[in-house]
Amino acid sequence: MRTYKFQTKTTLKRFLKKQNKAILVFFMVLFVSVLQGQNSPKELFDQANELYRTNSYKKAIELYKAIVGQGMISSELYFNMGNSYYKLNEIAESIYNYEKALQLNSQNKDAKVNLVFAKRMTIDAIEELPKTVLQNFETDYVQELSYNQWAWISVVASLGLLLFFIGYYFSYVPSQKRIYFAALVACLLLLLSSVIISFKEHQYETNKLEAIVFQEVVAVKNAPSENSDDVFELHEGTKVSVLDNVAAWKKIKLADGKVGWIPKEALKEL
Repeated sequence: MRTYKFQTKTTLKRFLKKQNKAILVFFMVLFVSVLQGQNSPKELFDQANELYRTNSYKKAIELYKAIVGQGMISSELYFNMGNSYYKLNEIAESIYNYEKALQLNSQNKDAKVNLVFAKRMTIDAIEELPKTVLQNFETDYVQELSYNQWAWISVVASLGLLLFFIGYYFSYVPSQKRIYFAALVACLLLLLSSVIISFKEHQYETNKLEAIVFQEVVAVKNAPSENSDDVFELHEGTKVSVLDNVAAWKKIKLADGKVGWIPKEALKEL
C-alpha cells in the first residue's frame, strides 16, 4: 500500500511537471508570436512613409498615430503627420503637428517652411504686436536654441574657462598670458550669459501653454459664460496662448494682444 501510494504520488508529480512545462512553453510561444506580430516603430514609420508616397494619407496617419501610441515621438514623425493632414486639407491638424515638430526640434527648417504654407490657408489674419530691438534679438537669436542647448554651451564655456585658466597660470610669456586672460574673460562672460539664458528659457518653456483652434468657427467671449458678450470670432488653425482655465473655459491671448474666453473643447493644447 505504501509503495502504491508513493508511486501514485510520484506519477502525479511528474504529470503536473509535464503539464506545467507544456503550459510554460505554450505561453512562451504565444509571447514570442505577439512580439513578432507587433511591428517596431521604425517598421511602422517606413510603412507609413510608403503609404504617404502612394497618396494613402489616412492610412499613413493611422500608422503615425500607432507610433505615438507606443510612446515613440520625434520631430520627423510629427512633421510627416503634418504633411499628411495638409494633403487632406485638414489645416488645424497640419498646423498642430508642425508646431509639435518644432517643439521637439526648433531647428527643423522644413517644418518651419510648411507651417508658413499651412497658416496661409487659415482665415484669421492676426498681426503680431510691434517688438522692440531687444525682443527681436531674443526671438531671432536667443530662442533659436533650446534651453538644453544653452545648458550645453555653458558646460563648454566652463571647460574652456578651466583650460584657459590653467594656460594663464602656467604661462610665463607676457603675450601668451594676455591671450589666455582675454579668452578667460570671454569664457566667463559666455558662461554667465548662457546659464542665465538657459534658466530663463526653461522658465519660459515651462510656463508657456499654447493651443490650436480646432473648431471651424468659435465665438470668443468677454467672460467664461455662455451668456457673456462675444468680443470676436476665431477660425480653425489659429494659434493662441492659454492664460487661465475656469471650468469648461480657457482664457486665451492672441499675438495681436486680444484677450477673451473660449470653450476648452474648441482648442487642442500643444
